[in-house]
Amino acid sequence: MSETQTLNHPGVVGLVRRIIDYWALLGGFILIAVVLMNVLSVIGGVLWRPFPGDFELTQIGAANAAFSFLPYCQIHYKNVTADIFTTKAGPRTILMFRFFASLVALLFACLLCWRMFAGMLNQYQYDYTTAIVQFPIWLAFVPILWSLFLLSAAALISLCDEARAIMKAR
Repeated sequence: MSETQTLNHPGVVGLVRRIIDYWALLGGFILIAVVLMNVLSVIGGVLWRPFPGDFELTQIGAANAAFSFLPYCQIHYKNVTADIFTTKAGPRTILMFRFFASLVALLFACLLCWRMFAGMLNQYQYDYTTAIVQFPIWLAFVPILWSLFLLSAAALISLCDEARAIMKAR
């Protein structure tokens, strides 16, 4: 499915696509903030004093940013592919591979949602915090869970798009 075809969805699917796009942009801003914080910490370490707990906040920020990009990659078909295996395959075979990849992405996203939620509850129950800034670790799980929920939605949308494309190809 081409990029222009993926953007022409009305209703709920279009809304989910826009939310995913804005969520990825937010992840980009988080990554920029992490970089700026690290630059300030390095400069501060040279001139006066470093930013306390910068490595803890870098870990949390980078993880949240990375997870925020996953739904975007899925919904816009920007995941890494191994085209060497499909160079001589026909369009129907490629559609079947993409359908299977979307199904795997959906199952994987649901599995990660389930286990991350359990991990968040564990972190909350035992009141784990970072060592220096005492940031509650369970709070870092909330945007990651939202990213995984959006990834599940993106995988479901792409799965349906691929199923429709397969039906049209018959």
